[in-house]
Amino acid sequence: MSSLILDDFTDLIERPDGGVRRDAEERRGRQGLPPGALGRLDELAEWLAAAQGSVPVKPVERPRALLFAGDHGVAELGVSARPAGSAAELVRSVLSGAAPTAVLARRLDVPVRVVDLALDCDPEELPAQVAGHRVRRGSGRIDTEDALTEDEAERAVRAGVALADEEADSGTDLVVLGDISVGGTTPAATLVAALCGTDASVVTGRGGQPIDDLAWMRKCAAVRDALRRARPVLGDQLQLLAAVGGADIAAMTGFLLQSAVRRTPVVLDGVVASAAALVAQRVAFRAPDWWLAGHDSGEPAQAKALDRMALEPLLSHGVKVGEGLGALLAVPLVRAAAALAAEVPVTE
Repeated sequence: MSSLILDDFTDLIERPDGGVRRDAEERRGRQGLPPGALGRLDELAEWLAAAQGSVPVKPVERPRALLFAGDHGVAELGVSARPAGSAAELVRSVLSGAAPTAVLARRLDVPVRVVDLALDCDPEELPAQVAGHRVRRGSGRIDTEDALTEDEAERAVRAGVALADEEADSGTDLVVLGDISVGGTTPAATLVAALCGTDASVVTGRGGQPIDDLAWMRKCAAVRDALRRARPVLGDQLQLLAAVGGADIAAMTGFLLQSAVRRTPVVLDGVVASAAALVAQRVAFRAPDWWLAGHDSGEPAQAKALDRMALEPLLSHGVKVGEGLGALLAVPLVRAAAALAAEVPVTE
């Protein structure tokens, strides 16, 4: 029996300060710009001010990209364009600075932190600071077995909570949340379908490296079979994560919940982060007020999840690579919104 009670987060999470948001809106009205002239930048600045509890809004000075890494057993079915168990190669590319995410993060001055929750490799192959939170080697094949035991699911959620505390304690003022996974879009689609009550074909996309029609049909079948296993445990989010999630997704769920407790704003990347966010919303309905949707990845499950959470993507550039890249592209927008809100003079 788990000792972790996710429902406790419902009482721990408060909404961003509505009074501060109204003050930010009132200040914007005194800046001499026509209403609507800055479009969503006004909305962004007011959201950030409420999250910070500050008018004028403070600049985003210590952002961090946090990437949760894991392999998923369902990739053995050929539902991904990448070979099963190969996520560690993607991790090494990020760590070496060669991956697109690493290149962009350098340009934007956003440090990147990679956390191994369930990579299918020996932990000794990775730096200690990456492998220190590992829960297991690879998550289970969700069409026929649980992704995790309930104890592993609890450990993964607690790892995410601990990581959120570490970031908040270190002064991180904006988190870009993404994943590095192989097979991860399949459990993500399953979670979204289960929580939104939709069929497999409605939420099944073609992944970051697009798959062909045969692979898409295999993926649909895997989501369909996993849904049969998900529906009996829909009332218990920890059991749901154990049944059809994975260690990376469970940790992201814990991270999102605790980040909301600690009042740390988060920019969500693609479908995997969005699926974790949807689980977290089911736990604590106020939590999404602390999140932004960085971009539209084109995955139908992401669109479904964001719609359910009433989050509108900031960007739609067709970026499918994952690994936090699309959400990183939104960071300059958030910074621009903060600068305009704080530095355009007001009239007294």
